Amino acid sequence: MKPQQERNERIARTMIKNLQRRHIEAFYCPTGEEAVRKVSELIADGSSVTWGGSMTVRDLGIPDYLRSRASLEVLDRDLVTTPEEKQDMYLRAFSADVYLTSANAISEDGVIVNIDGNGNRVAAITWGPKKVIFVIGLNKVAQTVEAALSRVRGTASPINAARFDINTPCQHDGICHNCNSPESICNYVHFLRNSPRGRHTVVLVGENLGY
Repeated sequence: MKPQQERNERIARTMIKNLQRRHIEAFYCPTGEEAVRKVSELIADGSSVTWGGSMTVRDLGIPDYLRSRASLEVLDRDLVTTPEEKQDMYLRAFSADVYLTSANAISEDGVIVNIDGNGNRVAAITWGPKKVIFVIGLNKVAQTVEAALSRVRGTASPINAARFDINTPCQHDGICHNCNSPESICNYVHFLRNSPRGRHTVVLVGENLGY
């Protein structure tokens, strides 16, 4: 095993213990392929399922996999085209059995940090779907909660601003300006530090995934 793989295994073991102390079920998968299989195991036949705007979920091909499972009711957000359809899909997500997403960052002691523009993703993480599954690459691990928030604002948000091609200062120079731009995607800051009723599951992946 290579040193990077050894480190990944060790930090994943530590983080799983820390997440379990927060009543969050957690698993480690060395590869994305294994992560997709684990996600599959966690979703029972007959479940209704949808996902947030996660590049990790998309990069792993999870939506296509879900569509291929005839036993699932897929609330497919990728098929909506109008603002009205999008709003309806956001609302329908609250009644889903399973909501899939990633995180902008996670601290070594298990606090999951997200920043959202519209708020639909952090709203679903907080309340509604019976089960929330996070798929998180180890590239998003930060040493502390403060470092996790710094990663979100300094790394993830500028990249997402470029992805959406929005007119914010970070889109132009790649640096967070703590702006109040009308097009800001940093409107809602969410910390998940404990899972009421054990709604949340984390699948850590030993690859660089998403932003």
